[in-house]
Amino acid sequence: MTFTALRRTFAAVAVIAGGAGLTATAFPAMADEVTTYVTHGAAIGGTDPVAYFTDGKPVAGSDEFTATYDGVTWKFASAANRDAFVAEPEKYAPAYGGYCATGASFGVKIPIDPNKWHIVDGKLYLNANEGADKRFREDVEGTISRADEAWPKIKQIPADKL
Repeated sequence: MTFTALRRTFAAVAVIAGGAGLTATAFPAMADEVTTYVTHGAAIGGTDPVAYFTDGKPVAGSDEFTATYDGVTWKFASAANRDAFVAEPEKYAPAYGGYCATGASFGVKIPIDPNKWHIVDGKLYLNANEGADKRFREDVEGTISRADEAWPKIKQIPADKL
């Protein structure tokens, strides 16, 4: 990692964390999950992505209802949600591979908290923590615009290499 990249990463973490004194170890490297954030063996930690749209909140998915998309397992609360996702995965899959939208706006991949979310213009955006979510809310359009610009450049790069 270059000095500039390292500095950018720590700057993004400091801004997103709201100065919470986090270190690089606070965000574990996930070199095998390149384009989609995976934790606990499933995309977005097993949270049902369709539920954000249908229930208006994050809902835990079940091992009973799964699908594969973007090379990873996605879990759903019901067969109906799984089927809706399979029919239109681009509609329900979160932006930026499920990584933190605010982090992506800084050109980094940061794990998310499934409880920090927004649907903007029909697209699901997730954030890492309250600091990142606050920054997202303060400049929704700008954050999305910067993340949209950065994502194609970082999409294929493992989180620990940014």
